[in-house]
Amino acid sequence: MIETPYYLIDKSMLLRNMEKIAWLREQSDAKALLALKCFATWSVFDMMSDYMDGTTSSSLFEVKLGREKFAGETHAYSVAWDPKEMNEVLANSDKVIFNTIGQLARFDEVSKNHVRGLRVNPGVSTSSFDLADPARPFSRLGEHTPEAIETVADKISGFMFHNNCENGDFDRFSAMLDLIEQRFGHLIDRMNWISLGGGIHFTGDEYPLDQLADRLKRFADRYGVQVYLEPGEAAITKSTTLEVTVLDTMNNGKNLAIVDSSIEAHMLDLLIYREPARMNVTGDHPWMICGKSCLAGDIFGEFNFPEPVNVGQRISIQDAAGYTMVKKNWFNGVQMPSIAIREPDGTERLVRSFTYDDFASALS
Repeated sequence: MIETPYYLIDKSMLLRNMEKIAWLREQSDAKALLALKCFATWSVFDMMSDYMDGTTSSSLFEVKLGREKFAGETHAYSVAWDPKEMNEVLANSDKVIFNTIGQLARFDEVSKNHVRGLRVNPGVSTSSFDLADPARPFSRLGEHTPEAIETVADKISGFMFHNNCENGDFDRFSAMLDLIEQRFGHLIDRMNWISLGGGIHFTGDEYPLDQLADRLKRFADRYGVQVYLEPGEAAITKSTTLEVTVLDTMNNGKNLAIVDSSIEAHMLDLLIYREPARMNVTGDHPWMICGKSCLAGDIFGEFNFPEPVNVGQRISIQDAAGYTMVKKNWFNGVQMPSIAIREPDGTERLVRSFTYDDFASALS
């Protein structure tokens, strides 16, 4: 048995998302790129690349990982490219996307023979978190003004719009695309490709995938462009658990269980957005599941169990793929979760474990 803590990627669950992506690609002619900022666990890239067209990045290291580990196209985007990394970015990518007109101008000469794009911020989004809202006031994420963008339209062949965030509402997506067309349609008409970014939760159980396919195809046909989507969470949702073990219990007005993991170190997004973890348990016994770091607020959440929680009990934290493994850290020196894969036949195999040497080598 694999020792906890560890992330467990279930290929059967991952396959459900991949099949929906493959269906959408076929019906809409859109291409799908995995957003490595959300999920970069390359042990399953061989499987995912059978259903997706490549990767998109947020940094030089992600560009190189995508090129090295994932078949297909490699799109290179960053909020700001550093001059010393640009040669490597170009050598490892099929397209480079600049965040601003200033960056495009700065790297105009060195990138002139490369396929180039520009990020455009339409000023609307679905995010309920100001922290994650790309269209928040004074946003640095992309160019906003059609008149300014028109001055460099002849230097690029595509745009990237990334303004959705956990948007499971097709009507809201379609309405925002209407606004993009109204404001930037005359510029889109001059492009060869358009990325509509990520944050579209189209692999959700109730999402009208057929309507999305139709909307994307109509958009592509109207402007004569290749459409790209950049699914992150949509690609890996519900595919992975964080397996932990209860180390201690106590009662301080509530029943508390301390596990061999930490949201501060292993599921940081929960802490950042102050959201509880997800667990598939029900019952009449309320317990607060707590992390083992010294951070007072290191709490996974409160859950109702069918029986009292005991020391040594194994617990599965659900939906632990997106923005977890890419953000994990060594805070408090808490044991880093291993990474394991559950094959379709139910067998589990360990693909990576971490030791004190990894902890020490991350420091100096």
